[in-house]
Amino acid sequence: MLRWLIGGGREPQGLAEKSPLQTIGEEQTQNPYTELLVLKAHHDIVRFLVQLDDYRFASAGDDGIVVIWNAQTGEKLLELSGHTQKITAVITFPSFESCEEKNHLILTASADRTVIVWDSDTGRQVQRVSCFQSTVKCLTVLKRLDVWLSGGNDLCVWNRKLDLLCKTSHLSDTGISALVEIPKNCVIAAVGKELIIFRLVEPTEGSFEWDIIEVKRLLDHQDNILSLVNVNDQSFVTGSHVGELIIWDVLDWTIQAYERNFWDPSPQLDTQQEIKLCQKPNDISIHHFTCDEENVFAAVGRGLYVYNLQMKRVIACQKTAHDSNVLHIAKLPNRQLISCSEDGSVRIWELREKQQLTAEPVPTGFFNMWGFGRVNKQASQPIKKQQENATLCSLELIGDLIGHSSSVEMFLYFEDHGLVTCSADHLIILWKNGERESGLRSLKLFQKLEENGDLYLASSL
Repeated sequence: MLRWLIGGGREPQGLAEKSPLQTIGEEQTQNPYTELLVLKAHHDIVRFLVQLDDYRFASAGDDGIVVIWNAQTGEKLLELSGHTQKITAVITFPSFESCEEKNHLILTASADRTVIVWDSDTGRQVQRVSCFQSTVKCLTVLKRLDVWLSGGNDLCVWNRKLDLLCKTSHLSDTGISALVEIPKNCVIAAVGKELIIFRLVEPTEGSFEWDIIEVKRLLDHQDNILSLVNVNDQSFVTGSHVGELIIWDVLDWTIQAYERNFWDPSPQLDTQQEIKLCQKPNDISIHHFTCDEENVFAAVGRGLYVYNLQMKRVIACQKTAHDSNVLHIAKLPNRQLISCSEDGSVRIWELREKQQLTAEPVPTGFFNMWGFGRVNKQASQPIKKQQENATLCSLELIGDLIGHSSSVEMFLYFEDHGLVTCSADHLIILWKNGERESGLRSLKLFQKLEENGDLYLASSL
């Protein structure tokens, strides 16, 4: 609650008036998450959550440990200890479809320059790789090839047994920040402001070794790339530190769309200078993406923006969705969106269509007033431009989950078990649908009464 007391004075007055933070009262009728469980196991920042199956998830962070939890009960199932420094990446490695032994593995990378493979069912450390020359910042699994990739100052390809199949030479001191798989055995690596496309070459009859070849470098971003995700089978999207959103074709790697106008979808010339003076460098950084078939949802600075793929424009925005930078977003059913922020809040939004109003004719001068001459085309152009730039939808706040005392790093959504959030306050919170949980408790009570015969006794009285 402290953030509501001190949040009003954080930003310049001019900007606060233009984009005030939406608030919601205590009566959050559309917010289902009315119960919470606080899970304690970590003793440092919890940065990562990964779903293992329909009822389990794992958490990891700066204390170097991995904890496996039951998402329904909040029970701590396993604690995996092996790293000596903070964990920098976590990913699951599911069993190969043709493999008889169905063991689900967890891969964790750490600042101690190791990667450990864990058995998620037993907590056993399967194997450790410690031959890295730099910290591994990202991991990705190519399920079809049954291999996984590690990205640091170079890119390495490994099999399930942790044999190094091939690697690139030293790419950059900054290292690979994100990896995404695309068709034709290719992957895209974000390295600083560059996108590097690599192709994996599988063993053949003539060559029994794997190889990885650099195919192309895309140099269209002006600053470091912070986010990289697949949109669909035809495209992927990247976002940079200076607010550039670029949608790329996955086959020929050409630009399908470019957007940088996130500060004001309906810009006015007289406010541009004021916006430039008020905004901070990270106010326009794109920290995270999520997508559906129609839209790309972008976390830009403290705001949320909805970019329509077909129209190639922003159709909805909340310029100040949180008091601080938005770190993670996810699309839910029923046109809902969840976001979490450095300010410690988790907020639920609903995408709603606006009612389109018919534009009224605008007087264009003295002669038009008396009926002489034609309508001034130049005068009507700003009105037309404003109508074209106007947002078609709105993001309405329907829930505000206040439980963490520090930055909420990310979250997981379970359709049946609720929402899981992790934070710099060392805590994990399991947010529950209160109505559903109440129904489950009533059902259990009736079942217990039925088993003991008390239910029939009560009905006969």
